[in-house]
Amino acid sequence: MPKKLLLLPPLSASSTLRAPRASPAARPAMNAARTGYRVFSANSTAACTELAKRITERLGAELGKSVVYQETNGETRVEIKESVRGQDIFIIQTIPRDVNTAVMELLIMAYALKTACARNIIGVIPYFPYSKQSKMRKRGSIVCKLLASMLAKAGLTHIITMDLHQKEIQGFFSFPVDNLRASPFLLQYIQEEIPNYRNAVIVAKSPDAAKRAQSYAERLRLGLAVIHGEAQCTELDMDDGRHSPPMVKNATVHPGLELPLMMAKEKPPITVVGDVGGRIAIIVDDIIDDVESFVAAAEILKERGAYKIYVMATHGILSAEAPRLIEESSIDEVVVTNTVPHEVQKLQCPKIKTVDISLILSEAIRRIHNGESMAYLFRNITVDD
Repeated sequence: MPKKLLLLPPLSASSTLRAPRASPAARPAMNAARTGYRVFSANSTAACTELAKRITERLGAELGKSVVYQETNGETRVEIKESVRGQDIFIIQTIPRDVNTAVMELLIMAYALKTACARNIIGVIPYFPYSKQSKMRKRGSIVCKLLASMLAKAGLTHIITMDLHQKEIQGFFSFPVDNLRASPFLLQYIQEEIPNYRNAVIVAKSPDAAKRAQSYAERLRLGLAVIHGEAQCTELDMDDGRHSPPMVKNATVHPGLELPLMMAKEKPPITVVGDVGGRIAIIVDDIIDDVESFVAAAEILKERGAYKIYVMATHGILSAEAPRLIEESSIDEVVVTNTVPHEVQKLQCPKIKTVDISLILSEAIRRIHNGESMAYLFRNITVDD
C-alpha cells in the first residue's frame, strides 16, 4: 500500500520567519547596556576639567575615556576611546578664555558621539558662550542663535546651563534647555560668610540689573539700591556707521514724508537710588568680565557711605586686567561660582572667592538620566530670578 505524503500548507504572503526569543536572563543585561550613561569632558586643558571631576565624584562615576587635543596647525581633534552605543552621554564643557577653541571642542565631540551611535547627547555648559550677543545690534548679528543651530546640527539633544544672560535664549534651541540658577548658593554664602549681613543692602550697578537685585533683596529681607547715571551708560549711538554719509541739517527727504523726530538721549548725572550710608553694599550680577563698571560702582558707593563692598556674580570670567583692578579698588571681596575656571586669577588677587555649584549640576544629570522631574531644582524660582 503506497505511503501517504504529509503536505505542509504553503507560506502566505504575510508569513514571516521569527528569530527565537532571548531568554529572560539575557534581556536585563541588554537593557542595562542600552540605558547606561557616560560623562565626558570636552576640554583639552587640565584646568578646565576640574568641574567635570567634581561632578563625576558626586555621581560616583568615572570620566569617559577620550582624547581632545590641538594639532600643530591649530585644528581640534577628538577621539572617543570606549563604546557609547545606545547610552546617554553628558558632555561637560567649561569655557576658558579661548572661547572659540572650546566651542569647536564641544561641536566635534558631540558629532563624534553622534556617529558612534550614542542614544542621547546632553551638553552640560554652565556658562553659555556668546550669550551677550543674543540681540540684534543694528548691523550686527544674533551669534547666540547661530551657536544654538550649530549645537543642534552637531547632535546635541538637550542642554544643561546656568543663569543665561537673557532667558529668551532658550527659544533659540530646537531641543530642551534646563537653565539652572546659582542664586541659592550665593544667597547661602551671604548668610554664612558675610558677618552682620543683616546690615547690608543689595545694589544693582545699573537699572538693567535691578530685577536680579530685587530678587536677592526680597529673599534676604534686605534693602535695595540702584545706581543710575552717566558712568553706567556705554551705548554709542553715533559710532555704528549708520550716518554715512554724515547727517546734514537740510537733508533732502521724500516729499510728503514727515517722520517724527527721535529725541536724543541725555545722560543724567550719577545717582544712587536708595540709602547705603553705614551699610554693607552687595552688588549682584550674572557676569563679571571687564570690571571697570564694578570698580566705578564701588567708588560711588564708598562716597555715599558704604563701609564694605562685596561683588557677587554667577560667572567670573575676569578677563584682561580684572584681577589687578579688583585688588587696587575699593571692592573688599568678589564672589563667583566655578562655572568658569579662574584659578590663575585667584592667585593674582586674593579678594576673589569661589562657590562650588557642582552639586546642582550632578543632580541635574542624575535626574535627566533617570527620567525624573526637574521641578525640585527650580523650587521657589520665579520668572524674574
